[in-house]
Amino acid sequence: MAIGSESDDDPVGEQRPAHMERRRWAREPAMGKERPPNASPALVPLRFSTQDLPPTEQFPAWRAHMAPLVDVHLPEGKSPDDGFIAEQIGWHLGDILVVQQRVHAHRYVRDQAMLRSSPIDHWNVGLQRSGQAWTEVNRRVTETGAGEILFMSLGSPYRGRMTDNEALLVFLPYELLARDASLLQSAGNAVLSGSHAELLTGYLTGLETNLGNLTIEEVPRIIQTIGDMVVAAAASSARTDTGQNQTNMGLMERAHRYIHVNLHSANLTPDMMCRALGISRTRLYQLFEASGGVLNYIRKRRLLQAYADLSNSADHRPISEIAEAAGFEVAANFTRAFIHEFGLSPREIRRTVTTQQRPAPAISSTRRYGKTIGDWLAPRG
Repeated sequence: MAIGSESDDDPVGEQRPAHMERRRWAREPAMGKERPPNASPALVPLRFSTQDLPPTEQFPAWRAHMAPLVDVHLPEGKSPDDGFIAEQIGWHLGDILVVQQRVHAHRYVRDQAMLRSSPIDHWNVGLQRSGQAWTEVNRRVTETGAGEILFMSLGSPYRGRMTDNEALLVFLPYELLARDASLLQSAGNAVLSGSHAELLTGYLTGLETNLGNLTIEEVPRIIQTIGDMVVAAAASSARTDTGQNQTNMGLMERAHRYIHVNLHSANLTPDMMCRALGISRTRLYQLFEASGGVLNYIRKRRLLQAYADLSNSADHRPISEIAEAAGFEVAANFTRAFIHEFGLSPREIRRTVTTQQRPAPAISSTRRYGKTIGDWLAPRG
C-alpha cells in the first residue's frame, strides 16, 4: 500500500470523531511544591494551543505547527470552518522532548519527501491516554488504545489517523540510543508490552505529574532512566524477525556507527562504506532508501553537526572551517545548503549565540502562528 493511498477497507481510513471536551489536562503538572532558595529554576514549558483562535484559523494553525514533522489532514466530511481544538505543552529534558498533547481527530502523513528535507529522525514513544490511533509503516498497521505505548522511528515514512486524542509523547534523539539501534529498529511501529512496558508507563505517568517541579540538576539522571527503560521495554517487545531482517538491522547499525565515527572524513563515500561493511552499492542504497539515500543521510548528519557547532558558544572556529568540516569546500554552497535545511544562515545562528537567544530551524510559511514542533525538536547546545 503506497503512502497516501486510500481505499474503502483501508485500516487507516476515515472515522468521524466524537466531540472532544474542553477541560484541563488529565494529569496537570504539579506546580505547588516549594524549592530551596538556592535551587536552580524549574523547567520552562513550551505551549501551543488553538483555543483562542477563530474557528476558521484553528486547523491551519495546527497544520503549520506540525508541518516540520507530519502533513496533517482533517477527517473526511470535516471542514476547517468547524473549528479544531489542539493543545500541546512541551518540556525539554536535555535533548529529550516530552509533549503533553490533546487534539481533535485527524490524519497524518510523513512521506519520503519530508524525510529528505527534515532533520528530524528521533525515536518516538507515545503513551496513549484516551482515544485510538492507527499507524502504518511498511504496510503494517498498528492500533494503539488508551493506556498503551506505541514505539516508532521518525526516520522512516509512516501515515495514520487518530480519533479525538490525549497522549504523552516522548521524542528521543537518534544518537541517544544509537548503541541499541538494531534492537530498537526491530521493535519499531509496535505497541510495547510486558512488565517493562508497564514499568515505563508508570515512570512516565509519575514524571508527567512532576514536570513543573523538575530542575536542571535532575535532568541527566532522568534522561538516563528514560533511555534505559525504553530499551528494556523494546527488547521485551521486539518482534521475532526473519534471519534476513536481523541481518539488515545489524548492517544498519554498523553503517550508522561508521558514519558517526567518520563523519568529518573526506573518505566518507559510498564506495568506502561498501568496502568497510563488506556489501555492494545496491545493498547500501537499499539500507538507506527510507532516509532518502546514503549521501542525503550523510549530508543531513553533517549539517546537524554544523548547526550544533555554530550554536556552541565555546566553539570559536570560523564558519569557513566548520563548513569544511561538514564537507563543503565552497562556503557559498554550505550557506545555501544550511539555509535550505534550517531556514536560517550560519551567520544568523552564530550571531544569536552572543545574545543567548538560541534559534531553531524554521519554516517561513509557518511563522504566522509562531514556533513549530520542528523548533521544539531542534538540536540544543
